[in-house]
Amino acid sequence: MSPTPRRTRPVHPLRRLRRTAATAVALAAGSTVALTGTATAQPQQTGHRTPVVDSTPVAKGLYQSAYSERNHVLWATTAVGRPPVTESALLKLDPHTLAVRGSHTPPVTDQETGAMEAVYGVAVDDEHDTVWTTNTRDDSVAVYSQRTGRHLATLPNVPHARDVVVDERHNTAWASGFGDGSVIGFDTRTFKEKKRITVEGAGPTGLALNKRTGTVYAADLNGNRVIAVSPYANKPHFAPAGEGPISVALSRDGRTAYTTDQTAGTLSVVDLRRNAVIRTVPTGEGPLSAATDPRTGNVLVAHRADGNASIVDPRRGTVLHTLATGANPNHITVHGRTAYITTKSAAGPESQDELTRVHLTRR
Repeated sequence: MSPTPRRTRPVHPLRRLRRTAATAVALAAGSTVALTGTATAQPQQTGHRTPVVDSTPVAKGLYQSAYSERNHVLWATTAVGRPPVTESALLKLDPHTLAVRGSHTPPVTDQETGAMEAVYGVAVDDEHDTVWTTNTRDDSVAVYSQRTGRHLATLPNVPHARDVVVDERHNTAWASGFGDGSVIGFDTRTFKEKKRITVEGAGPTGLALNKRTGTVYAADLNGNRVIAVSPYANKPHFAPAGEGPISVALSRDGRTAYTTDQTAGTLSVVDLRRNAVIRTVPTGEGPLSAATDPRTGNVLVAHRADGNASIVDPRRGTVLHTLATGANPNHITVHGRTAYITTKSAAGPESQDELTRVHLTRR
């Protein structure tokens, strides 16, 4: 039986950010970098209905999630511990009850240690009924069948693979290779590599896709910028971002990018036509993941260090709500009127991580 979701009350006005010493960390999908700057969050706005939030223990080692319109399920990845990782799964969740409806185990890569091709990032290709994952520790991406969960292919040479997004219109899956500054496109029909752009010294992490143009945008953690890769261009385009960008989301029209800036504790609003940061919104400590609510244009931001999530109005530059989540929120997926936030909380009865669900409002 699935655990009963627990409801939580939103946290009230954001506190002043703490200064934290910088330390080096590994960037497996969802890892954070230490903060070196300070910022003060905007006060929350009144006159807005507070979204309802509930959380449910799901599994140990939750990382990312992706929603399938075709199958009406939420896919999630898990990986437990450091190499050799021997516990990992691709989970099929009921988006309404958050119950696990299926669990698929990645292939074993080392029979002696039991190490698996552990899954971290995830994206759905409903056009071809597949799921794509990043296998960060194995420097690869993989493809699974949505219908059966069968492992279909492993595609190598993606150093420290972090994120993956699928462009169904152009039959391309894009992956970020943090290890060598690459953004790589794979054919979603043949699974063959079709495009590779490498930017020396860059550290591409989070990805966002313009579904109309096919351009993919990567947050460059090393370069304080956004890398734009068009399927039709041989060279990338660059736009500025805040300090330490690790995740990127797009406005519905694709003209604006939003980056979560870990060093600064901010959300940067980037005008992609003017190639300029037009607004910087202090949100909270350790912003890790961002997602746009296409109905309202608001941006959701998960704060790994603060243990909460914010809903930001990027046009006014204000934080509308700060919501309690499980500890260490890691990744946000928005579908319809619901946001799903994976957390590294270990708060379940058997130390499972939680999935927090936010019922979004129009105001």
